[in-house]
Amino acid sequence: MAVKIRLARKGRKKLAYYHIVVADSRSPRDGRYIELIGKYNPLTNPATIELDFDKALGWLQNGALPTETCRAILSYKGVLIKKHLLEGVKKGAFDEAEATKRFEEWMKQNDAKVESKKSGLEKSRDDEVVKKLTAEKKVNEARAAKLSKKQADLAAKAEAADKAEAVAEEKAPAAEVVEAPVAPEAPIASEASIATEAPEAPAADKATEAAAEEKPQ
Repeated sequence: MAVKIRLARKGRKKLAYYHIVVADSRSPRDGRYIELIGKYNPLTNPATIELDFDKALGWLQNGALPTETCRAILSYKGVLIKKHLLEGVKKGAFDEAEATKRFEEWMKQNDAKVESKKSGLEKSRDDEVVKKLTAEKKVNEARAAKLSKKQADLAAKAEAADKAEAVAEEKAPAAEVVEAPVAPEAPIASEASIATEAPEAPAADKATEAAAEEKPQ
């Protein structure tokens, strides 16, 4: 039975992460596995890797074959160099102390590279943030300048309109005030005129009044 160290996909669409598993090569990619030895998340920068170093080394020594991606992960974590040094000890090329010394030196160099990469990424992020802030500042300044220009144009137009209105008022002739004619008042009739203008009594009434005056008491 061929045993492989490979990745098993987890997570949802566009947010996938992986389990590093030891499985039978005949099993489906995301099917049953023999042992879980780590996790790999490529969405972070740098990628997040959790690996059981001793288990991975043990499976390699027992003949498990890593896939291309898993080989890169094992090399990054130092499992492959450790396996190579232990094989050198078995062959008698150097002793175990020398192998341990060489492995520690390699790990120091690798850690330095990782830290350098992280610092470079942080610096690039900071530079990107500064660039974004600078670009945003320029956009805000351009908007402010455009707004101030628009306000100045509106103020100039309003001032010009006021001046034109004032000039028009100065040139226009003063309107003549025409007084409406006053209607003559009707004369007030006096009491004498009212008495004079009273109608005379009829002749029959006058005769009756005269007869009444001549009748003896």
